[in-house]
Amino acid sequence: MNAPRPALLAASALLALAACGDERGGEGGGSSAPLGFELAFAGTAGTDADAAVPAIPPPSAPAMIDLSPDELAARLAAGNVRLIDVRTDAEVAEGVIPGAEHIPLDQFDPASLDLSDGREVVLYCRSGRRSAIAGEKLAAATGKPVEHLAGGITAWEEAQQPVETPR
Repeated sequence: MNAPRPALLAASALLALAACGDERGGEGGGSSAPLGFELAFAGTAGTDADAAVPAIPPPSAPAMIDLSPDELAARLAAGNVRLIDVRTDAEVAEGVIPGAEHIPLDQFDPASLDLSDGREVVLYCRSGRRSAIAGEKLAAATGKPVEHLAGGITAWEEAQQPVETPR
């Protein structure tokens, strides 16, 4: 004789308890299934109980999307990009990616950014660390992932992309 499977024994016991009703006498619209019922029934494949197990939500989208220098160069050439440099004034004085807007990280406030023109914001700094910090703030404010230049202007220069000295 085969021994009953432990999951079936647990499910049977929970079903017996569920049949007794809830503490309010089965009224009031609440579920009469005891807490953990779905978990106990999850291991009983081949039954209708599988439909009662809640779905696992998909992983959330990443807050930051890394762009390579070549990807950023193509995006800039295509237009519709608002490039924001979050480096310090001293760093910017040494050179910037053409067309970049300068907002130092210590002054970066996502709530004050006017995003109504429809351009996609791309952030950069020297190495990618500060632009990731600014991007996390912007992503939290907008609820959407934010793009930044992976490796910062250092990677941009190594890829032989143009840099201009501000006036």
